[in-house]
Amino acid sequence: MKTNARNQMVGTVTDIKKGGLMCQVKVAVKGPSTVSSVFTLDSLKELGVKKGDKVCVLIKAVNVVLVRD
Repeated sequence: MKTNARNQMVGTVTDIKKGGLMCQVKVAVKGPSTVSSVFTLDSLKELGVKKGDKVCVLIKAVNVVLVRD
């Protein structure tokens, strides 16, 4: 698969929280860091992702916001 997303990381699914319509999937990536993705339960079912799976995280954002106290 080709993509124009330049921010790519490989990681392991560490947690999946399911709600009524949406889910949150946490992925441990090199660092130690964690990336979270929120999407529909239908997409989760289509992907077939489960805890412990190795996945590729692609990040393509229009805005990246940094906040400092």
